[in-house]
This record gives sequence, C-alpha cells and structure tokens, in this order.
Amino acid sequence: MKHLFYISAIILISCQGSESSENTVEQTEELVDTSTVIEEDTIVAVEEYIVDTLEQNIIDAGLVNIQDIDSSILVELKYTTTDNFMEKDVYGHMTRAYLQPSVAEDLSKCQAYLKEKDSSLTLLVYDAVRPRSVQQYMWDILDMPIGEKVKFVSNPANGSLHNYGCAVDLTIAYLDGTPLDMGAGYDDIRKIAYPRYEQAYLDSGMLSLQQIENRQLLRETMRAGGFWNIQTEWWHFNRYNRSTAKSMFEIIE
Repeated sequence: MKHLFYISAIILISCQGSESSENTVEQTEELVDTSTVIEEDTIVAVEEYIVDTLEQNIIDAGLVNIQDIDSSILVELKYTTTDNFMEKDVYGHMTRAYLQPSVAEDLSKCQAYLKEKDSSLTLLVYDAVRPRSVQQYMWDILDMPIGEKVKFVSNPANGSLHNYGCAVDLTIAYLDGTPLDMGAGYDDIRKIAYPRYEQAYLDSGMLSLQQIENRQLLRETMRAGGFWNIQTEWWHFNRYNRSTAKSMFEIIE
C-alpha cells in the first residue's frame, strides 16, 4: 500500500509539472505574440508620410495634391530621385504632386479623356509645382552660359509656370506604371526630345512612327483639359501663359 501511495504521488506531481510547463509555454507564446505586434506597430510608424517645410509651404499656399482630385493619376516625382538631368534629389521627402486647384481639375479632365480612349492607359506625372527656391538652386548649380542654361531651366528671376503651379511634366503609362516609349526619356536634353524636330528624326529613322504617335496621343490628351505643349520638351505642358498665371496666382517660393 505504501508503494502504491508513492507511485500515485509521483504521477500526480508529474502531471502537475506537465501542466505547469504547458502554462509556461502558453505564457511565453503570448509574450512572443505581443512582441511581434509591437515590432509591427513600430515599422508602420517609421513608414508614415513626412510633410517637410517645402511641402508645407506648398499646402499653405492653397495648392492641392492632384491625387486628391483624381486618385487614378499616377505620380513619380523625378526630382525626389536622382533620375533627372541634374542627377540630384532636390525635393527631399516630397513624393506628392501639387497644382493650383483649377489646374488639377483640368488635369483630371485630361485623364478622363485618356481613359475613355483607352482604359489600359493612365497619365503619369513627373513634376508639377516647383517652388522658386528649388528653381533657384537648379539655376545656380548648372555650370553653363545663360544662353544654354535657359533651355533647361527657366530663369527664377522671371518666375516659371512651374513656380505658379500651372505647368506639369508627364507622360502616358500602362496601369502598372510602365511608360509608353516616347523615343527620348524625361529630362533628355538632346534635340530628339524636341517636338519641333520629330519629323526630321522620323525621316532619319531615329524616331519610330509608334514613338511619334505616342507623343501625339499625349498632346491630344492634354489639349482635352486646355493644356498645350512647348517645342523643346515632349513632356512639358502649360495650362496658362505667364501673364495670366501672374494675374491669377502668387509664385510659390
């Protein structure tokens, strides 16, 4: 009987130990889960969008994020990267494109026209408002004669339509963001990027008919919202001329 009592006691203690061990494992698992949640929360906080002084000045001036007007328009600000003719990031944290409210509404009309024509395509914005302080920086770092410099950057002393939030640089892309082939990239300083020389480059075989038609589609699309292109950059479109913009809006400094 004594032996039987000892055996029973041992079994009981063993079971209690097992239950205690299981409880310990469950508590440990709960702690691990909590730790994981904390780490995930921390990652989300790090990825929050940062509005710096440059962007806040734009917002305070009354300009609007074009994707708040039309969320289907894609944005890839080239001056927030080094993928531009200066190979410099001049916008810092800013990845949103801003325009004057009426200009953004007109850009949405262009998008609607394009989607009606081909639902597999979308506008892809490379640059919109460009504060004059950024324009001045670009002007200062370009080491070339003024006669050449004005081909790439407007003299900030005069104020460009980008400074007013009345001009936009953009292309047409597929819905996944892949741009149509325009025969020359954004900020390409070569004359092959000039609309005025398209026929000559087509005749020489350096531009294909498809590339020309892609550019023509972009111009047709932008005209639907009242924009017009310039003859030295296939990607640049103005909504107002400088005197009209000056009478309607303040320069974004």
